[in-house]
Amino acid sequence: MIVAMQTERLETLEQVRGLLEGNAAVEYQLAERGSAYRFVRRTLAQFGYHGLGKAEKGLVRRYMGKVTGMSRAQMTRLIRQHRETGRVEDGRGKAPAVPFERRYRKTDIELLAQVDTALGQMSGPATRALMRRQYELFGDRRFERLAGISNGHLYNLRHSLSYRRRRTTLTHTRPTPVAIGERRRPCPDGRPGYIRVDTVHQGDRDGHKGVYHVNLVDEVTQWQHVGCVEAISERFLVPVLEALLQSYPFVVQGFHSDNGSEYINHRVANLLNKLHIGQFTKGRSRRTNDNALVEGKNAAVVRKYLGYAHIPKRFASQVNAFTQDVLSPFLNYHRPCLYPVDIPDAKGRIKKRYPHDPVTTPYEKLKSLPDSAQFLRPGLSFAQLDATAYAASDLQAAHALNQARDQLFRLIHRLSAPSVA
Repeated sequence: MIVAMQTERLETLEQVRGLLEGNAAVEYQLAERGSAYRFVRRTLAQFGYHGLGKAEKGLVRRYMGKVTGMSRAQMTRLIRQHRETGRVEDGRGKAPAVPFERRYRKTDIELLAQVDTALGQMSGPATRALMRRQYELFGDRRFERLAGISNGHLYNLRHSLSYRRRRTTLTHTRPTPVAIGERRRPCPDGRPGYIRVDTVHQGDRDGHKGVYHVNLVDEVTQWQHVGCVEAISERFLVPVLEALLQSYPFVVQGFHSDNGSEYINHRVANLLNKLHIGQFTKGRSRRTNDNALVEGKNAAVVRKYLGYAHIPKRFASQVNAFTQDVLSPFLNYHRPCLYPVDIPDAKGRIKKRYPHDPVTTPYEKLKSLPDSAQFLRPGLSFAQLDATAYAASDLQAAHALNQARDQLFRLIHRLSAPSVA
């Protein structure tokens, strides 16, 4: 508690000494901290404190401490402030005179927002890996500080005031029991070429169906190809599915789908036989995780880049050209992914964990596999793939992707808009 006193009658140092020795009567009253600061400033000026001798200074200091109830250290700070600035003020709540230097500046936050806008705000570890690649692999000096950012601090920047981030009914495919395909989950044993497939519907509008996206993901490398068809009948689906399977740089060994009839049919089975894909598996009952990888990619990739809005089916060929020629190469050569590690728990059950390191692109994951060259298709080499992978930086590829996507949707919007008479 701060105590102030009626001290207007004290004009000399002898009166102050009498007060301190108990020889003067004093009236007490409660006061605010601001009143105590004003009293200190007035007393220092009244007695010319800075020109007094040591004994007199001690007398005045004890007098001010008795009146205000401040500690010796507090009084020392206020006297020093008065000597240096001529003022006695409450510095609480103000910005420090010499604040801590900010490690990440406004330009870094703007650059992070640019990356998130270009790539659709990936997870923290994937974003960190991309910025590290942008600096270390592609030599972009703007990412010098962000290349070493921690995962926690990345989210701190995303929550800062300077950071800015830049939906149609869905029809799910219905499982149909058909005696085609083996009901089990595939076992790639660390080898690429075991493909998961699923279909994503781009919504209905006024009773009209939209396009369907065909999403294929390799289980080991997460190499991903996306196509688009007008309908999921065999006439439209099989040609696009064949093109997507033949686009993989490695030999496809297995094909796994859910129980949707668009894949569990004889035409798809014949296609897999034609392409010499030996394993055709499908999801098991009450095992929802059998196709979890590709279903996760439906949300994290297909919906993120193509959205939820209705796309009329007459635009399937234009969307298919975009997904195969622009989106798929970007996903495989420039978009980092997290990869699971199997860790046994105390009861011996295997749990999947996704460590932040290494986070890398599907292409670099493929190159990192032991004897990776043996998995490539005949006549294909990593030197040929490198020319595609490193022709542009990750950020340049993201900007090119966004530009192509904007052009595609402007075309769809222009040709879909009702004509004005």
